[in-house]
Amino acid sequence: MWYQFKAFSSGLCLILVLFSAHPAGASALEESCDPRLQQGLEALLAELGLAKAAADRNLCVVLADITEPESPRVAFANPNHMMYAASLPKIAILLAAFERIGRGEMELDRPTLEQLKRMIRRSSNTAATEMLNRVGPDFLLEVLQSPRYRLYDPAMNGGLWVGKEYSSAAARKRDPLHHISHGATALQVARFYYLLETGGLVSPEHSRTMKQILGDPEINHKFVKGLRAAYPDSRIFRKSGTWQDFHADSALVEHAGHRYIAVALSRSPDGGRWLSELILGLDGLVCRPKPLPPSGAPPPSVLAKAH
Repeated sequence: MWYQFKAFSSGLCLILVLFSAHPAGASALEESCDPRLQQGLEALLAELGLAKAAADRNLCVVLADITEPESPRVAFANPNHMMYAASLPKIAILLAAFERIGRGEMELDRPTLEQLKRMIRRSSNTAATEMLNRVGPDFLLEVLQSPRYRLYDPAMNGGLWVGKEYSSAAARKRDPLHHISHGATALQVARFYYLLETGGLVSPEHSRTMKQILGDPEINHKFVKGLRAAYPDSRIFRKSGTWQDFHADSALVEHAGHRYIAVALSRSPDGGRWLSELILGLDGLVCRPKPLPPSGAPPPSVLAKAH
């Protein structure tokens, strides 16, 4: 099973590098798969016992080292597999709100700012539903599918989608490919953070404000739990999601002189633990890279678990 996954992910890395389209408004992430970082991610998943989860598409991961934003280094597992992502797609509501603000159609006054912070930092469903209705559900989906952002793109198997209030109300419009109400792919979420960090969401000024809102997360689990326990000096700009067996997290992390984007979507009762452990390994791949075995030779931990 591991070798099937390794061959698939490495082959996909090559395909993305050689054949990705790069239309206006796209980030560089689709074209920046780094073979060495990819090998490190594959070894990490094996060491954590997560290779089978990735092979079964119960775990999707994107890691992007953007220490040098103009030359990102990317590794992934199932980057374009769309999953239910619970509250993580609230970042799409944040973007739509700032699109309205940038057009002069909504004011970023103190009550609005506080509502956005509650939606992101505390993951308030009430705040998210109120903000979704303020910006307009149809407007939000137009923004996500716009040529400028293409954060939901059928050519990339979907992406960020919010087709339902964060309430008991029925879904208004599920995504056309997978019929998911609150969905995401790991790559499209990573693209959101890359555009955010490079000033590509609305405007550089509005991107900086959105990044501030994503800072100081108030829910201590998953990525935040893992990083805060091991590296309390790290800065985390983050949005997560949880519903039943679906556990998702996404973050822009600044640590030890490095900057990186980490996204993980999972489906397992153990998903929360997976993500707390995974983020430490992802951090190490960027901030403390280790020597890797010769190409094509998996480390002993992989061989031990391959039978």
